Amino acid sequence: MADVALRKEAPADRAVLLRRLQEYGVYGGLVVLLVFNIAFTDNFLSAENFRTQAVQVSPILIVALGMALAIGTEGVDLSVGSVMALSTSLLALYLGYGPWLALLVVLIGGAAVGLLNGSLIAFVGVQPIVATLALMVGVRGLALVLLPQLKDVRNPGMASLGSGDIAGIPYVVLIAVALALVVGFTVRRTTFGRQLLAIGDSRPAAQLAGLPVRRVLVLVYICCGMLAAVAGFLATARLQASDPTSLGNLMELSAITAVVVGGTPLSGGRVRIAGTVAGAVLIQLLTATLIKHDLPPSWTQIAQGAVIVLAVYAARERGKR
Repeated sequence: MADVALRKEAPADRAVLLRRLQEYGVYGGLVVLLVFNIAFTDNFLSAENFRTQAVQVSPILIVALGMALAIGTEGVDLSVGSVMALSTSLLALYLGYGPWLALLVVLIGGAAVGLLNGSLIAFVGVQPIVATLALMVGVRGLALVLLPQLKDVRNPGMASLGSGDIAGIPYVVLIAVALALVVGFTVRRTTFGRQLLAIGDSRPAAQLAGLPVRRVLVLVYICCGMLAAVAGFLATARLQASDPTSLGNLMELSAITAVVVGGTPLSGGRVRIAGTVAGAVLIQLLTATLIKHDLPPSWTQIAQGAVIVLAVYAARERGKR
């Protein structure tokens, strides 16, 4: 009897360990990276370094927030990097009419891509990975048609947005934090957020319950597109240059990594915004650590791939129990 009890307890203990790894592993990873950098990276604790890391993580976080919504519906959006490229092209073309009009055009462009993604998924029945993969290729091509080469976008308003701050906190960081709070509130406290999670948990059940499944899916992908557009706008403001060839490259990988490592399961039905924020910081800190220790950028991609595999494995094993 004792042996039977031990055999029963072992799987239970493993399930608890995997659940804690999925939910809190990102925070443990952050602690490990912080301790390593404090011990072995020069000037890591300087205020300038923290400012730089916060500015660089902001676009990743903003894109990851939209990705979290898409994954929460058991979907994904592979077009976010291309939307950033489209945003920088539109910004370069319309900045002459003023930053605010350019921002409006950028948001409309992101919303249009999201609308197309959502319509293909909700009304045509195309799988999210297929629909957004097609838009990933097509939108990047459109961005390059609109702006075939690098272009300076020097403008006083853009320069202020990209490098300005309030009480030492950069504008781009404040915008990213504000958006994280808005998305977190939306998921946890609004009818739209509850419907989103219900659809991700079981789309057939949500349809039987009379939820507006198609409308919610379309809105989710519109939000994802607009958040990617904002990230592209802010990244361009910081760089003071539009480059649709490189801006947003592999951003979908970073966003998916941040969301999955943060505890949001690919199976949908749950969105962890705090975990997504921590995941974005983890990805940025991992990248910075490798660069500061003279490792090539390709190692960052390898590390991100390994982290995704571990996170998905933990979620898969937990789902079996």
